[in-house]
Amino acid sequence: MTEHTTPEPRKGTPSPRIDEPEFRQRFLCQFKDPAFNPLKSELDLIVAAAWDAYKLQRKSPETSKAGQGFHDPEYDLAVDWINAKAKVDAAQRQYEDSAARRRVLLISGSPRSEHTCPGEMSKSFRLVEIAREVFNQSGEVDVEVLELGKLASEYGRKIHPCKACFSTSPALCHWPCSCYPNYSLGQTQDWMNDIYPMWVAAHGVMIVTPVNWYQVTSPVKLMMDRLVCADGGNPDPTLTQGKDAKLAKQIELEGWDYPRHLAGRLFSVIVHGDVEGVENVRRSISDWLRFMQMSPAGPLAEVDRYIGYWKPYATNHEELDADTAIQGEVRNAAQTLLEAVLAQRDGQFVAAGKDLRQPRQK
Repeated sequence: MTEHTTPEPRKGTPSPRIDEPEFRQRFLCQFKDPAFNPLKSELDLIVAAAWDAYKLQRKSPETSKAGQGFHDPEYDLAVDWINAKAKVDAAQRQYEDSAARRRVLLISGSPRSEHTCPGEMSKSFRLVEIAREVFNQSGEVDVEVLELGKLASEYGRKIHPCKACFSTSPALCHWPCSCYPNYSLGQTQDWMNDIYPMWVAAHGVMIVTPVNWYQVTSPVKLMMDRLVCADGGNPDPTLTQGKDAKLAKQIELEGWDYPRHLAGRLFSVIVHGDVEGVENVRRSISDWLRFMQMSPAGPLAEVDRYIGYWKPYATNHEELDADTAIQGEVRNAAQTLLEAVLAQRDGQFVAAGKDLRQPRQK
């Protein structure tokens, strides 16, 4: 093993800390509704408590000893993370249970909904429903649907941005993510602790998304970034004593095994657009899934198509009504994923090279 001198974490960016008046203004801006006016004295007490948590940086006020199974059983882990880890572990046991029914996760990536400003459902939702019908009619798999559009339409739904711990060291990127919630910064209601188990329990994943400005949608990108911990992330935060950056660097340089927490699962990708970008977005999602050592279900499982190419946006649902070909292609993709999931269950799906170790990880 080559000896390394552990580098010091680089510092020098401006402090993001704000003073109490600015904190108070930002905190209270969520209570602009006049219905809160009679509660001014109560809000003053609440903002004072929130300022105290911010000033003293109480990220995780509720902790518990890690206990058996961790590198440092006496380390105080956030109770939120302990609960999230328990859900992920339960999902992994479900995934590995050969006697259990196979599971498929259907993901709709459009933020459009009739329940918010656009006033109309998304085409992605409709395509997911077509796929769901295929899986349900088979009667052989359980289906879970993840509507990422709820980030824009449902109260309290958030996916906070990835803080890029992996770039400092993979050992610092905990599985599942331990960056949230951060109560002192008001970074709460993070959805990912519910989403991680959905991915872990799934034997097949189908992502259906439109193109937004040559890219995946904002909800899809947030989910993708926060899944970085699933590919090489550290399942034991006590190894790094929480977020000790230098210790994490040292652990990586001593040898890191890059555990692939979603390896072996099968996928399908459907990307649709109006005027540009479908091929590149489909490739970027497929490449991302492959990089996590997930496998494409088959040639018909990956589709990129234009619906109403350069037609008025006002008639895009009518264009989908008329485009029976894309509807059929989505059915074929769902059927392909279904067949691959069942073949894998029966030991008939072969992913050549899956047990080979890569000379370079990531």
